[in-house]
This record gives sequence, C-alpha cells and structure tokens, in this order.
Amino acid sequence: MTPLLAPLNVFGDAWSFFSQLSFASPGRMAILVVIPLLVAAYVLATRRKNRRGMRFTNTSMLDVVIPRQSQWRRHLAVALSLLSLITLTTAFAQPTTEVNVPRERATVVLVIDASLSMQATDVPPNRLDAAKAAAVGFVNELPEKYNVSVVSMAGATSILVPPTLQHSNVANAINSIKLQDSTAIGAGIDTAMAALQQAPKDPDHPDDPAPGAIVLLSDGTNQQGRAPQQAAADARKAEVPIYTIAYGTENGYVDLDGQRNPVPVDTELMQQIAQISDGQYFSAATPEQLRTVYENISSEVGYEKADREVTAQFAGFGLAFAVLAALGAISLGAKWP
Repeated sequence: MTPLLAPLNVFGDAWSFFSQLSFASPGRMAILVVIPLLVAAYVLATRRKNRRGMRFTNTSMLDVVIPRQSQWRRHLAVALSLLSLITLTTAFAQPTTEVNVPRERATVVLVIDASLSMQATDVPPNRLDAAKAAAVGFVNELPEKYNVSVVSMAGATSILVPPTLQHSNVANAINSIKLQDSTAIGAGIDTAMAALQQAPKDPDHPDDPAPGAIVLLSDGTNQQGRAPQQAAADARKAEVPIYTIAYGTENGYVDLDGQRNPVPVDTELMQQIAQISDGQYFSAATPEQLRTVYENISSEVGYEKADREVTAQFAGFGLAFAVLAALGAISLGAKWP
C-alpha cells in the first residue's frame, strides 16, 4: 500500500464503521441536544469575559498578580469535555455495527472448466495448469471445518470429490483434471448443486443445511446442454450464490487439427450467471490476478455479517476524552515555573 493511499483506506474504514451504526436504545441519543446549548453558553461566557476585560486600560499589574490563562488550553479542555459527553452518550445508547464473523461451517464446490480452450497459453504455462495451482491455494486457505467438493466441467461433467473435510484429497483431485471436448456450463452448475446435496449433516443440527457456495472458473462460451442462466436461477432459489471467474485474455487461442482457433473469454455470460444467482463476478488474466480473486472469494465465503455491540469501544473513548479534559483543566489551574 502506498503512503498516499493509506489515509484514504483509513478514512474509508472509519466511514464504513460509522455508516453501519445502529442503536438498541436510540431514544437515549436525545441527551445530545444539550451539546449545542453548552457550546452556546461557553461562547457567550467567553464574550462576556472579554468585554469585562476591556474595562481596564492598564493590565500590566494584573498580569503579575493573576497570570493570564492560555486560550488554546482552555478551548481544548472544553472541546475534550464535549467529546467525552458525546461518546459516553453514544455508549449509553448501546451502539451496534455489522462485523465479519467467521462461519463455523460451510460447503464450497469448485467447478473448473476442463474444455480444450483451457490449453491456451496466453496465461503461462497454460490456462488449466495456472487455474489448478490457484485453486489448490484457495482450498488450502479455507477453514478446516469447510467441506469442499470439486467438479470437472467440459462437455461432460463429473463430481471428482464429494464434499469432504479432507482438503488434501481435494487438492489431488484438482491436479488430476484433464482436458476434454466441448463446454456445458449449465450442466456444470447442476452437477455442483447435486454435490452440495451430498454435504455431511451437522450432528448437532441435522435439519439445518450448511451454507453453500459455488465457485465457477471458466473461459468459454456454453456450447451444449442446459442454459447456464436457467441453472443459475435454480441456484438462487436454493440460496446458493455462484462466484464466477472469467479466466484468460481476449488474445487466447488454441491450435486444433492444424488450425488456429481464437478462444476469447466470455465475460458477459460469467457476469450474467453471477448476477442471476446473487453471487459475484470476477475476472483474471494472469496467475497473480487469479490468486487475488481467490483471496477475495475466500473472504466472502468464509465470513458472514453479524451485529455486534460496540458499547465498550465508545465508553473507552469517552473515558479517554474525560481524562484528557481533566488534565487540561488541571493545567489551567496549576502554576508552572
């Protein structure tokens, strides 16, 4: 991260935190109406004091008897007192905000395109090998309690590994994927949905299905079978989001039967699938970009939003402001050498 972007990210995080605040007792925030009254009273008192001081033309003796107080210290002490009142009132209203909480369990199905277009070398060493390496890294980063399944997708689709906690078996299955003819993306989604049904039940809650998600990596256009849009609609009905990854470049090609065939990425179809299923769309043109995409997906799949009370944080800020205000008041009354 560059030094210039760091403040922007800090500001963005702070804005995200405060924009998501809600209160369990919002009526208590009415106490804050006294803040403008206190500010007005302070300003009025300061002006009256200044007018009284102007009555004396010779204040040199007063400066000796009564040392002048620092204006900025007095203003700072008042400002800190007001900040303490604001933050303590906010804490009194029991603020809550949305935070990312790690999921205890989930099932993720990886659907990897194994069609012949994946042998294109626009992504070194080729699309399929680069995709395998990134997928293995993704699986290794998932929590141990996550069931993971792998589906190989070409003209025919198959579940290479049903949902399992043995992530090493998943990695071996990914590395075993071989190129095949044609592409059936709709069938690949249907097969992934079937794999989700095979996920082990939670022994403590056998009737509650674990949260599921499909990660679909493909570079080509659907060539046969069911329409991918229909399969994506079924996934949405089952509340299974599809995270699509359009992998490759517009300049990719493969040599088949002595002819060079361009194999550009069908980004439009991948976007449609993600949108229809209420998932997210990503694109990657290099192995590094693909690893970044998988990191983003891991964050999305591995966490869920939950409300968390942040009363203690605001109370802590309020206490800190109160201590600083007290120190400021002490400094005003103290005689420094």
